Amino acid sequence: MHRLEDKVTVRVPATSANLGPGFDCVGIALDLWNHFELYPLPDARDIVVENHGEGASELPADASHLVVQTLLEALGGWDATVAQGGWRIVCHNQVPCRSGLGSSSTAVLAGVTLAQVIRHGEVHLSEILARAARLEGHPDNVAPAVYGGLVVAAIKDHSVFVHPIPVVHPIVTVCVPDFHFLTHYARTLVPDHVSRADTIFNMGRALLVVESIRTGNDHLLAEVMEDRLHEPFRLPHIPGAAAAKTAALEKGAVAVCLSGAGPGLLAFARDHHDEVGRAMQAAFETEGVTARYWVIRACTSGVMVEGVACKP
Repeated sequence: MHRLEDKVTVRVPATSANLGPGFDCVGIALDLWNHFELYPLPDARDIVVENHGEGASELPADASHLVVQTLLEALGGWDATVAQGGWRIVCHNQVPCRSGLGSSSTAVLAGVTLAQVIRHGEVHLSEILARAARLEGHPDNVAPAVYGGLVVAAIKDHSVFVHPIPVVHPIVTVCVPDFHFLTHYARTLVPDHVSRADTIFNMGRALLVVESIRTGNDHLLAEVMEDRLHEPFRLPHIPGAAAAKTAALEKGAVAVCLSGAGPGLLAFARDHHDEVGRAMQAAFETEGVTARYWVIRACTSGVMVEGVACKP
């Protein structure tokens, strides 16, 4: 293993996956970041975690933390990891937990990235993407978090194929209700089999959603942000989500979709972003659910590691 003499800082952006019809294959990176600092403790034989910001009061501060679990798995277990000394990991979180903005993906990527730094002293983006995608089970959150921007990704024979799309980077409004809606539960709501008609419906619209975001074509985006594979089955289980989606459109949003598996909603708009956010927030609150919103620009940057070489 590469022996670290000083701290390593990994920064990972939030992401919004699926983007309506792009189920499990399309995602976009957002300019909201989680920072993870790893400090070597040469005289220790354990791993300690500190959490700050979003989720600080509820995230574990021991080896059950997802960053630590991923790090241990990537390095071959506890004994192999602490053989050279212990670690202190400090997490500064801006991405809200359980929001549909990829907070768990940031932790997985941080663990995989730190493992590469510990093992090799450098980071290979293709390798951290492949391992993170295997752990997540799908690449649409981790791929944009690694490379930034709008990304289309697919898995074949355990390899991840990624195509970043140069885009006119939009500003979006994300509204997240305070509602417990875990991704693994959201997945149980999606049927195992879909009709040919619904498959064709989504295929065409997914291609057009990517093209409309790439070119900044609001008229096209408004027409094609439709889905038949996951949103119709998830949205009814999120109190106020349907009303919030309607409220955003009435305030001038171009298109609205679930962010990831939810419960957050992502609204594309050319202007009046705060008005759109407040309208969604109010719609959730009419259902007795508090909500917060963020106005965020899509970002071109993905995973960043301070002081360490990042290679393709």
